Amino acid sequence: MGLFLWLHIKSRKMDSLKIGDITIKVPIIQGGMGVAISLSRLASAVANQGGVGVLSAAGIGMTEPDFDKNSRNANRRALRNEIQKTRTLTNGIIGVNLMVALADYDELLKIAVEEKVDLVFMGAGLPLKLPDFVLELGFDKIHTKFVPKVSSAKAAKLIFQYWAQKFNHIPDAVVVEGPLAGGHLGFKMEELTENVVPLHQLIRETVEALSAFKTPDGREIPVIAAGGIYTGEDIVEIMKAGAKGVKLGTRFVTTYECDADMAFKQSYITSSEKDITLIKSPVGLPGRVIDSPFVQQIMRGETKPFNCPWKCLKTCDYKAVPYCISKVLLNSAQGKMDIGFAFAGYNAYRATKIQYVKEIFDELIEGYESTILKTKE
Repeated sequence: MGLFLWLHIKSRKMDSLKIGDITIKVPIIQGGMGVAISLSRLASAVANQGGVGVLSAAGIGMTEPDFDKNSRNANRRALRNEIQKTRTLTNGIIGVNLMVALADYDELLKIAVEEKVDLVFMGAGLPLKLPDFVLELGFDKIHTKFVPKVSSAKAAKLIFQYWAQKFNHIPDAVVVEGPLAGGHLGFKMEELTENVVPLHQLIRETVEALSAFKTPDGREIPVIAAGGIYTGEDIVEIMKAGAKGVKLGTRFVTTYECDADMAFKQSYITSSEKDITLIKSPVGLPGRVIDSPFVQQIMRGETKPFNCPWKCLKTCDYKAVPYCISKVLLNSAQGKMDIGFAFAGYNAYRATKIQYVKEIFDELIEGYESTILKTKE
C-alpha cells in the first residue's frame, strides 16, 4: 500500500474495527457473494481501501475445467488460487465466506486456515462443530479469526455458549444479517413479509445477548451489521444501535471491480423497487432476487432438468429440486441472465451507475461524516 493511499485511509474518521489481533482501518466489510460474484478482483479492491475484502467459496470451482469429474478437488484448487491471487493484489485484510451447509465445508475451511486468511465468515447454518484440525492445532496457533453469521440474537448466543463449553473458546466476532439482505436469508418467508423485525432491533438484541462474553483482552464482542445498509447515514444509524462494523454486498456489485459479468451488474441498474422480490430457493430457504422472465418461470413451477456432478449442499435433495441453484447462479455471474437470476439486497434498485470501489468508499465515508456533523449541530 503506497504512502498516498495510507495517508488517505488514515485521514478517514470512522473508528477502526478490531477483531482479535486484527485491526480493520475502515469498518466496512464486503459481503461474500457467490457464485463467482466476489473473487480476487473485488476482494482486493475493497481491502486496498482499508476495509475487508471477502471471497465467496460457494461453487468456487465451477469454472475449473475438471469440475464435473472432480468437483471437490476443483473447489479446493480454485479457493487456494483465489486466496493467493488476492494476496498478490493487496496487503490489506481479506476473508472467505463459507456456507456451513456446503458438503466440503471442512475441506475449504482447512484451506482458508492454511492460507492464513484473516477472517472466515461462517453462515448458512449454525457452526456448532469445528473440524478436528482446528482443535488439534489450537486457536492460539491459527491466524484466521472465526466470525459466524446469524439472523437472531438467540442463534448468536447459542453458538457462543456452545463454543465456550465445548472448545473453551468463543468466536472472534459475529455478523447479524437482517431481513433486507440479498441471496439466501435465514428467516421464514412470513418473517420477511409480516411484522418484519428491523436490523437495528436485531443488533440491539444481539449486543445484549452477548454482553456476558468478552474477548481474551476483556473487550466486548464486535457485532457487525448486514442487510439493507447502503449509505453513510445508514452506517451511523446502525452503529448507534451497537454495531461496530458493517457488511455490504449489494453496494459493491455495481463496481468495475466486481467479478460478475456486466450484464449481471446492469440488472441492478435497470431494476426498480418493485422488481426486488422473494423466491423459495430449491435448498429450502427464502431468497431475495431481481425479478426477470427466468424468475417468473421458476415461480410458475417450471422445472429446469440438470445433472448433478456432486451434492454441493448437505441439505439439497438434488433428485427432487426443480433446478440447480448453483448452476443458475453461475449462469447469471457469467451474464447469461436468460437462464439465471441475480441475488440482490432490497436496495439493489438504488444503483444508477457503475462505479469504482474507491468511489463507493468515498461516498460512504463522506455520508457518514456529514451525518455525524449534523447530529452534533
